Parts: sequence; C-alpha cells; structure tokens
Amino acid sequence: MGPFEIAAIAIIGGIALSAYKVHNSNKDKADSVQLGEIKAEQERLKQRVATLESIVTDKSYQLKDQINRL
Repeated sequence: MGPFEIAAIAIIGGIALSAYKVHNSNKDKADSVQLGEIKAEQERLKQRVATLESIVTDKSYQLKDQINRL
C-alpha cells in the first residue's frame, strides 16, 4: 500500500466518523422530542382519568346506575 492509499483510507475514515457523530446527535434530539410528546400525552390522559373518576364516584351517577339496573 502506498502513501496515497493510506491517506485516502484515513480521510474516508474521518468522514465516516464525522457522519456517525452527526447521526447520533440528531438521533438524541429526535428522542427528546418524542419523549416530550409522550409526557404531554400522559398528562392529558391523567386529566381525563381524573375527570372520569370524579364522574363515576359522583352519588347522582351511582343513583342513576342503580335506577337503570331496576
């Protein structure tokens, strides 16, 4: 192998390493965006569950359910 081939391999290796680092940094950004979206959805679902719990535990709801069963 001559000096030109060794230089070419080193340059290609450096470019590949740089591309890999950019890929990983962009992947982390995408993961953090997805995590934020998941957390927001989780909060919305918690609020919906709390609303449903308040409706179901309401005495008038239970009375209507008992009447409907009769």
